[in-house]
Amino acid sequence: MRRVILAICATAVALVLLLSFKTHTQATGAPPAAIASPAPGAGTGAAAPGEAGSASAGGSTGKTVAGTAWPTVYGPVQVQITVRGGRITAASAPRYPQETPRDEQINAFAIPRLNAETLAAGSARIDAVSGATYTSQGYIASLQSAIDKAGLS
Repeated sequence: MRRVILAICATAVALVLLLSFKTHTQATGAPPAAIASPAPGAGTGAAAPGEAGSASAGGSTGKTVAGTAWPTVYGPVQVQITVRGGRITAASAPRYPQETPRDEQINAFAIPRLNAETLAAGSARIDAVSGATYTSQGYIASLQSAIDKAGLS
């Protein structure tokens, strides 16, 4: 009888461990800053803090401004915006946490949504992305910094 109980308990423990095992999935494809709407003339993320300068695209000029890199628990987040005619016309995140596969997975989901919300709202009053709270908080703070530097506030 003891052997049967021991075998059942061992099987149950093994089953629980097997079902709770989570593999690390690695995000594939382009990084979020590349698939989001990058500013014309913007590089691959080597933007210096502060103003990135003016860029021209098809005769239309825009002012590209990088916000202050905002520290988060997982790494800094920096937002870069392009302003034309007093409106935000492009938003991207040249810096965001990407040290681990989990960082890449979360930010591949969050950064494009934050960029899209920024363009839709035209301000830093955007919703955080569920599951990416720290990234969202850093993004919003850096976005507000860029907006202030661009003189839109």
